[in-house]
Amino acid sequence: MATKTLPPKESAPSEAVVERKAENSPGDKAFGTVAHALLILWSAIVVLPLVWTLMTSFKTTSEIFSSPFSLPVEPNFVNYSNAWTTAGIGKYFLNTVIVVGAALVIVMVLGSMCAYILARFRFFGNKAIYYLMLAGLTFPVFLAIVPLFFILQNMGLLNTLPGLIVTYVAFALPFTVFFLFSFFKTLPHETAEAAAIDGAGEWRTFFQVMLPMAKPGIASVAIFNFLGLWNQYLLPVALNTNENNYVLSQGLARFASQAGYAVDFGALFAAVVITVAPVLVVYVIFQRQLQGSVSQGASK
Repeated sequence: MATKTLPPKESAPSEAVVERKAENSPGDKAFGTVAHALLILWSAIVVLPLVWTLMTSFKTTSEIFSSPFSLPVEPNFVNYSNAWTTAGIGKYFLNTVIVVGAALVIVMVLGSMCAYILARFRFFGNKAIYYLMLAGLTFPVFLAIVPLFFILQNMGLLNTLPGLIVTYVAFALPFTVFFLFSFFKTLPHETAEAAAIDGAGEWRTFFQVMLPMAKPGIASVAIFNFLGLWNQYLLPVALNTNENNYVLSQGLARFASQAGYAVDFGALFAAVVITVAPVLVVYVIFQRQLQGSVSQGASK
């Protein structure tokens, strides 16, 4: 007796298929197209000036004025040598590395410790200290220039690199505490309790257990602080008038104005590339930590 095979039943569309169809609606496609167009436009606005600056840094001054948007006839690497030695960018670069590096280390250590205490411990004045830190974020820098000038002068730190380091730390600390507070707040208490049961003290628990767990947040705030301190201009100009202690922002301004209309523009653009390059390198190296911290904060 022949058996009759029945046609397979049409299964109902799964939820994933329905969601996928919904995502491909005309409205979503239009939104995606507009979003991609805006991202391409924004990328061009950001990237093209950097590419033009890099290209111009290999030109002579006459080439820059005769054909500003063309490629260099022959790469002129002498511009970088002139910028580093003749214009003194090398000395200013070293000063900036010393000031920013020291300030970054100090502010990250103090800021992470302060944020950890405020987030994990309860004591009298806890909220007051935290809100005072937040108030520091709203205080305009230019309003503090005159008091800072006299404070550093009385301390003997005016026109010195240590004076700039202390000032940088003071202005970067509130943001560091505010940023890391939420990271330490969300860390599980069971981990700290387990470390205490194993005999770890507060210092060891913080540096060996809790601090590594907040690594994405620390990497992110370190990048933000580095960018802000590296590009700082107002504080050095007001508190550091000693030419031997100039940082890069002051050095570039001095180089651009010292010769009037006889500026070596090729060397000037080379100096700009030298100034911008460390920021790009730091971001490329730590971009994964930055993306991880953003996604981690969104999931929480």
